[in-house]
Amino acid sequence: MINSKVDRFSRALGLERLVGPLDASLAHLAGSEVQDPEIRRLRWFWLDGLFATISVSFYTNYVGLFAMAYGANNAQVGQLTGIASLFGMIALLPGARAIDLFGGRRKSVVIVFGGIIARVALIIWALLPSMVGNPNVAITVIIAVNAVISFANYFANPAWTAMVAEIIPREIRGRLLSHRNLAINLPTLLIVPLAGWLIEAGNRPRAPLAGYQIVFALAFLTGIVSTLAFSKIEEPAAPSESRKVLGTTDLVRAIRGAPQFLPFVACMLIWSLGVQVVAPFLNIYLANDLGASTATIGWVTAASGLSVILTQRWLGLWVDRRGNIWVQGVLSFIIPAIPLAWMAATSAWQLVFVNAIAGVLWAGYGIANFNLLLDLSPSHARAEATALFQLVVLGSATVAPLVGGRLADAFGYPVLFLLSAGLRIAGAIAFLLWVARPALRRGPRIAAQG
Repeated sequence: MINSKVDRFSRALGLERLVGPLDASLAHLAGSEVQDPEIRRLRWFWLDGLFATISVSFYTNYVGLFAMAYGANNAQVGQLTGIASLFGMIALLPGARAIDLFGGRRKSVVIVFGGIIARVALIIWALLPSMVGNPNVAITVIIAVNAVISFANYFANPAWTAMVAEIIPREIRGRLLSHRNLAINLPTLLIVPLAGWLIEAGNRPRAPLAGYQIVFALAFLTGIVSTLAFSKIEEPAAPSESRKVLGTTDLVRAIRGAPQFLPFVACMLIWSLGVQVVAPFLNIYLANDLGASTATIGWVTAASGLSVILTQRWLGLWVDRRGNIWVQGVLSFIIPAIPLAWMAATSAWQLVFVNAIAGVLWAGYGIANFNLLLDLSPSHARAEATALFQLVVLGSATVAPLVGGRLADAFGYPVLFLLSAGLRIAGAIAFLLWVARPALRRGPRIAAQG
């Protein structure tokens, strides 16, 4: 039963009609072994993901275009992403240590940094056109705010990941995450085009950036709802080992005890270089080279969300049945074709179909990859290991956009697409040799679970 306090909270957010069916759906998905307290945790985790994604969908695809509206070039767009990744990288290990400073309360770390600081920063973007007239200063502020948001989110990431590993029973992770991702991709389908339309409709001669102000304000409001939902999660008691402050020697010993973790991290370093060398420039390419409007960019982005909605349930079952290593290994050799398809496109609308296929591929890859991170990291040092994983990946995401921006200005976007495809293939080969093959040698069951 849901207590009256939860009912009042749900009514305050207008969620009373959603909570009952959602709990029933989660209970059916989880099976009889999961009790009511766990169902409530899963409910608020699900709702947090829903509203967090609505918030992100309002702004994340348009920040680079917002900077370009002030006259930013490709190098500065690369800095927008690269500096944010650098600040995220700086935040990870302190974020893992902050769990101890908060007395082991991982939930508090997530709420303060990811739930409050990262979302309040959006207000600065919303007020920027009304407060700053100098384009160069405005571009600097956009880059700085993006860095603050990245720092806050990644500071919270180790605590969030450690909580998720305990909130979701391992045997249903694939199904539960696909169920949650279905909720995540539905607002992407609707909100991203809506945000593009709001930008076009809101921008006018006397206030040329008013549309951006609207979407940033909406991102802030929906983000706060996400924070409130997350605050309702009853934090599971952490394993006693995770409450200890791990020294460097202890951490090294813990990681050595998980022999496939470091090879997995090395593969993802190469893979992330391939993704991030081109990712920050895709919408810029759509606008500048293919002449797409912000509304069209929204529809291109939404195509991936629609395809995921249609296939998400199947993807979760597929990952659970085939195994994380098998799924990630196969998709790692298919996904490199995506940047080549972008390079071949002659019209923005052609990329609606490319993105629809890419959405399915990335959704399956994401479920398997996240499961592998949880499975291959040492259980009693998961927050620190997750921070190390993100640290390495963000290191590549710091360098790659800076290099990509320079290459785009010097040689054009086709070079980025070719480089991206090549690095992704290298990452796929590394995964096959360093993770998949050793897992198969250790036994088929390990490979399927891993």
